[in-house]
Amino acid sequence: MKPTLPLQFLLGLLLAIPAVVQAQHAAPTGRWRTIDDDTGKPKSVVEVYLARDGSYAGKVVEILDTKDGPNPLCDKCTGSNHNQPIKGMVILWGLKPTDEGWGGGMVLDPERGKAYRSKLRLLDGGNRLGVSGCIAFICRSQEWLREP
Repeated sequence: MKPTLPLQFLLGLLLAIPAVVQAQHAAPTGRWRTIDDDTGKPKSVVEVYLARDGSYAGKVVEILDTKDGPNPLCDKCTGSNHNQPIKGMVILWGLKPTDEGWGGGMVLDPERGKAYRSKLRLLDGGNRLGVSGCIAFICRSQEWLREP
């Protein structure tokens, strides 16, 4: 007996679900918990999103480490970010797809007030985000954790 059209449709839909779930994690978009390099403790939550120009950007949406107060200012930043609240600040911008993830953009470290050339790479099936920032040959890397 041949399956009816609705049954074929249902089977096709069920087979497509894993591909949809995987596709959701094929991009760096979402909320990511940043981890402090020195203490290993959660520091903030950054939301990575697709910007209007087609590049990826990220802004701080939550401060978790409140040693500098509940809403610290970027006192070491220069330009328009100087003395602005870190919560709400765009700290990633201009990232475009590459063979190894996303690159060509910048990442701002509000604690140091410096911007670095940046690359992103999904790790652990999309549950971790490798973030690196470089000035010349000096680089720092972090792994951010995807928020549930």
